[in-house]
Amino acid sequence: MQAIVLAAGEGTRMRPLSSSCPKPMLPVAEEPLVAHTARTAVEAGADELILVVGYEAEMVREYFGTEYAGIPVEYAIQEEQRGTADAVRAAQEHIDGRFAVLNGDNLYDAPAVKHLFESGPSLGTYRVDDPSNYGVISADGNRVTGIVEKPADPPTDLANTGAYVFPEEARDWLEVGESERGEYEITDVVERVIAEYDVTAVELERWLDVGRPWELLEANEWKLGELERDIQGDVSELATLDGSVVVEEGATVKPGVVIEGPALIQSDATIGPNAYIRGATLVSTGAKVGHSVEVKNSVLSPGATLGHLSYVGDSILGRNVNFGAGTNVANLRHDGQAVKHTVKGDRVSTDRRKFGVVVGDNAKTGINTSLYPGVTLSPGITTLPNEEVSRDK
Repeated sequence: MQAIVLAAGEGTRMRPLSSSCPKPMLPVAEEPLVAHTARTAVEAGADELILVVGYEAEMVREYFGTEYAGIPVEYAIQEEQRGTADAVRAAQEHIDGRFAVLNGDNLYDAPAVKHLFESGPSLGTYRVDDPSNYGVISADGNRVTGIVEKPADPPTDLANTGAYVFPEEARDWLEVGESERGEYEITDVVERVIAEYDVTAVELERWLDVGRPWELLEANEWKLGELERDIQGDVSELATLDGSVVVEEGATVKPGVVIEGPALIQSDATIGPNAYIRGATLVSTGAKVGHSVEVKNSVLSPGATLGHLSYVGDSILGRNVNFGAGTNVANLRHDGQAVKHTVKGDRVSTDRRKFGVVVGDNAKTGINTSLYPGVTLSPGITTLPNEEVSRDK
């Protein structure tokens, strides 16, 4: 079966991390976010991947090439991001037979996706606390009876996970009208399939829609937690590695370093001396964690550098970020309330008691900079020595 993976969007709610990197290509453990979706599709039985690309499409092409995980890869271009039905329509000429559709910025429970593929036509569901924020599924037993988008009075707590298996006939049903949001919605196609077929509701045990920076942290917590200990790099005998720690070949861990897993240190990364890494932490290719630096539950993108005597907690650092010596990230409000963060100009709750900063590519801090919880640093921005940053910059 063909699996269409939607990976065309920039991800404006993920800015500044998506300013030069499409959201589906942001790092999650050992692979980009979209690669986890693609691998789940392959493990579920897909025999061909069709990646719908658009924003910074070449980054996706360079990563996947023409074959991934042993199966062929085709590409479809969505010139403008005008909704999910429009995205699938971009792949229309490639569709031959029954086909699956998955969101490239979602993480899915792999066994459930396998069941989804075997049960088509089918739709993936997940129980949520506030279904009014999602497309909501009605079902009679395991048969889908309806779907409604973000209802004020949800009929159930079953959210639509954006995971579908369509009959071949649906290939010709992708010409839908514009929704109230000005987009072409795949849910219009789903409604027609529900009307003409028995559609199986497949409930996922685990699912994550990765739309905002703190959800990228959560995605890394999930996938780093699945890693098994594997030490291939150059690790000093005077370093201490506890738990599920992966040190890839070409990485260097110097004397006095303590790493408490789950943690992934990728190739060409350098840790220490005397650094402390804990929580679910990703240190990407070429990143550097200097002398006496502490990193907790964070994502360091490729080339990020933390000068000595710094602290970074519950944060995401973009590519080639450089923190000067003594830079400290605050990740906890004194009143104990959830930290707020700016998304598309609005301050919204992260629902996380601890959340640090989000730093765009190539930003730099001066020595002894202090960064407050929930702050965003734009790509290429700089701070002065001893500066306190309490607002986005």
